[in-house]
Amino acid sequence: MADRPVLERPSWDEYFMKLTREVSTRTTCLRRAVGAIIVKDNRILTTGYNGVPTGMRHCGEVGCLRDQLGVPSGQRQEICRGLHAEQNAIIQAARYGIDIRGAKIYLTTQPCITCAKMLINVGITEIIYENSYPDELATAMLDEAGITHRQFAAPEE
Repeated sequence: MADRPVLERPSWDEYFMKLTREVSTRTTCLRRAVGAIIVKDNRILTTGYNGVPTGMRHCGEVGCLRDQLGVPSGQRQEICRGLHAEQNAIIQAARYGIDIRGAKIYLTTQPCITCAKMLINVGITEIIYENSYPDELATAMLDEAGITHRQFAAPEE
């Protein structure tokens, strides 16, 4: 048998982060595209992206209320028609009866305080995110809860 070339496969983090970026392309948000994938034992359990609830008109149709009111990024999250990617991934798990306790979540953007609290309560054990988000309270609460959170380091090319 001839020697076969060794395939260069992505690490699990590289693989799931690439898929998370792809999930984010489904966003209906005009400001930021965010994707989430919940993974357990290297198997995808659910996905989510940021956008309006099912059946609602997208922000591209009705406009962005936060833009209209001049709300800066990272402030007044309750003034938004959309759900965050993490929230949609958690809702998908609840809707279909998928146990996500002990799972990891891959995100294109670090979670805000609201999502951090939800991730703590559903039993996520690790958060891997690509882009940082300035929310010190979220970071402090994740630390206090003992949840590993780290920024994804893309491999050098």
